[in-house]
Amino acid sequence: MRVFNRKTGILLSGGVLFAALLAGCGSGNGGNTAGNASTGTSPQQSSTPQSSTGATVNLTGAGSTFDNPLFSAMFPDYERAHPNVKINYQSIGSGGGIQALTNKEVDFGASDAPLKPDQEQAVGGADAVVHIPVTIGPAAIFYNLPGVDKLQLDGTTLTKIFAGKITKWNDPAIAADNPGVKLPSNNIVVAHRSDGSGTTSIITHYFAAVDPQDWPESNASTSPDWHNVGVGAKGTEGVASTVRSTKYSIGYGELSYAKQSNMPVVWVKNKAGKFVEPTVEAASAAAAQFQLPADGKIYIVNADGADSYPITGFSWVIVYTKQTDATKGKELVNLLKWMITDGQSKAASLYYAPLPDSVQQFGLHQLQKITGPDGQPLLQQ
Repeated sequence: MRVFNRKTGILLSGGVLFAALLAGCGSGNGGNTAGNASTGTSPQQSSTPQSSTGATVNLTGAGSTFDNPLFSAMFPDYERAHPNVKINYQSIGSGGGIQALTNKEVDFGASDAPLKPDQEQAVGGADAVVHIPVTIGPAAIFYNLPGVDKLQLDGTTLTKIFAGKITKWNDPAIAADNPGVKLPSNNIVVAHRSDGSGTTSIITHYFAAVDPQDWPESNASTSPDWHNVGVGAKGTEGVASTVRSTKYSIGYGELSYAKQSNMPVVWVKNKAGKFVEPTVEAASAAAAQFQLPADGKIYIVNADGADSYPITGFSWVIVYTKQTDATKGKELVNLLKWMITDGQSKAASLYYAPLPDSVQQFGLHQLQKITGPDGQPLLQQ
């Protein structure tokens, strides 16, 4: 996977961004709970889709915990406006979402990491799916360090912490980033994801970009080798809970989890040499430095620009290009169209960067590729 950092001054104009339309798998029980991973239902459960003329159509998705706070706000709003549609989203991690999509157990998968070539082959090839961009967000580094209200770290220091090369909070490298701050001598407790995670992929691609010696690109993935460093937890929720309850710990996840838990976040030094707080504005600034390549697969880490937060990423909904059920497929396409346009009004208040118009237009172009069993496009113009 390539990591691009070519400055264009335009926010992602042109190129391909997300892969995805899950072939009407007829899956998911489509329970009445939307955007909540703890609904008590499994992505493997299924129900038969009904006519969109009035009967209920159940849509199921699974994957990214990074997206879950946003989806938990989006889906109830959509259901209220479309009472014949019920959405059940399981926040099981990007790796789990990709696997559920591959197994045709859900109608859509959500991932913060684009599909790799072997994953595309598993779903039937690159053209079998489309990636639909749904959000941009900063991956925050949160910590529990009594007496330290503001912590700054540069990329190399941060990488060495997660690689187990820096193990004490008063290490000279951390002290150099935080002049005048009284740092304890306690051991650093690293918390990381135990499940396949797109957020982990964003973080580890950042590590590989800034410190390839301590974190080679070959170990940048959804499920890297942690070399027995730290403690694993399931989902961003699990990592956040571990950090919140464990003194002298550090972890990572979507910014909204840190905000909801009132945990402090690390200001990370960017490529321009400036320590930057993870914010919606800083994520947008980072994304503006990149141009999409022809294949649309991109990690927007270590961006140029004085205002860019360097650990920023996109997230996609992935679906099969050819839907096997036209009725369910139309409802799915309508949902995705709303998510990348009007649904973006939910983003900023939940600490996600709204998709700019150029990315929305790209997403609509991707949706035009989705067809029913007869090969006819399902997107209503």
